[in-house]
Amino acid sequence: MKEFLQTKQSEMLSLLEKLVNIDSGSAHKKGIDEVGGILKEIYEELGFAVDVIEEPENGNNMVITHPGSNNPTMLAVAHMDTVFRVGTASERPFTIKGDRAYGPGVIDMKASQVALVYALKALKEYNPEALEKIQIVLNGDEEIGSPTSRHIIEKYSEGKKYALIMEPARKDGSLVTARRGGGYYSIYVKGKGAHSGIEPQNGISAIEELAHKTIQLHALTNHEEGISVSVGLIQGGESVNTIAPSAVGHVDVRITYAEQAEELDRKIREICATPYLAGTTIELEGGINRPPMVKNEQTIEFLEIIKETGAQLGIDITDVSTGGGSDASFTSAMGVPTVDGLGPVGGNAHSVDEYLEIPTLVERTNLLTELIRKLANKK
Repeated sequence: MKEFLQTKQSEMLSLLEKLVNIDSGSAHKKGIDEVGGILKEIYEELGFAVDVIEEPENGNNMVITHPGSNNPTMLAVAHMDTVFRVGTASERPFTIKGDRAYGPGVIDMKASQVALVYALKALKEYNPEALEKIQIVLNGDEEIGSPTSRHIIEKYSEGKKYALIMEPARKDGSLVTARRGGGYYSIYVKGKGAHSGIEPQNGISAIEELAHKTIQLHALTNHEEGISVSVGLIQGGESVNTIAPSAVGHVDVRITYAEQAEELDRKIREICATPYLAGTTIELEGGINRPPMVKNEQTIEFLEIIKETGAQLGIDITDVSTGGGSDASFTSAMGVPTVDGLGPVGGNAHSVDEYLEIPTLVERTNLLTELIRKLANKK
C-alpha cells in the first residue's frame, strides 16, 4: 500500500493545495461548507454514504458511513475549520519550499483530511472490507470548542472500540495520548460613565471592577494540580478621558482531571456573583466544555497496537501529553480508547509559519492505512 500511496503523492498535494486555498475559519460558514462539499464528493466516489447535518450559522457537520457497514468498530474524527480570518488564503496561499508546505490550516488539519481520504483509497484498492469497519465525523467548529458537533461525536462514539483523532502529529512525530480539558468564560461588566476631568466622582469604572475580578480569577491557578485560569483578552471603556461604563474579559480555563471541573466552575461563578465596586453589575457566560483526555489503560493498549504497526513500517512511535484541546476529549470521556495526532507531521499551527513536513504525508498516511486494516481485522 505504501507503493500505491507514493504514486499518489502529487495527487495528495494537489488536493491539499485546493483545500488550503479555501478560507475556512470557524466563523466563515461558506468556506467550511465549500471544503465539506469537496470532501463529500470524494467520499461518495469511494462508495461511502455522506449524511450532511446542516447548521444555520456554523459550518455543516458530516457523518460518513459505508453502506455495507452494520457495526463499524472505529470512529475517525477530523475538523474542517481553521483559526484564520477571511482573506488569509489569498494573502499567503499554499506554497512549497523544499520539503515543507505552507499555508493557513496546512497542518491543522487539512493535511490530515488528505491523509484520511487517501488511506481509504488505498484500503479500497487492497483491503476493501476494512472500509465497512470505519465511520467518520467531519466537523466544522472544532477550533471554537465544537459547540454544534460535540453531541454528534458523542453519539457516534457509542459502541466503538477505537477512536482515531486526526489532529497532526507533534513536531517530533509524537502522537497525543493525553490532553487537558477546559473551557471559556466571558465576563460582562457594567459601570457608570462620567467625564474623568469634570465629574470623576460620579463615575463607576467597569474596568476597575474587571481588574479586581482578573486578580481573583488568576489566583485560582494551581500549576501543581494542573489548573490554570487566565483572563487573556480584555476590552473596555469609551475614551481615555471617560470613566469606563463597560468592560468585558474573556477567560481561558484548563484542567487536568475531570473531577476538577465542577469545583472550579463553582469558584468562578462565586467570584463573579458579587461586585467589588458598589453600583457595578456583572454577567457571566460560558463554562468548562471539554473534559480532559486521560491516558488510561485503554489508551495504553491502543497505543501499543499503533507502536507495533509503526515498527512494522520502520516508524518509531512516541507519545506525549499536551495542554491544547481537541475532540479527542469527547471520545475519551465516552470510554472509547482514543489516540490523537494521527495526521502527518508539521508545526507552528495557528501561525503564519504553519507547515507540513511533506515526506510525512505519505509516511503517516501509510501508517493510518495499516492501522485501520489491522483494527478492522481484530476480533
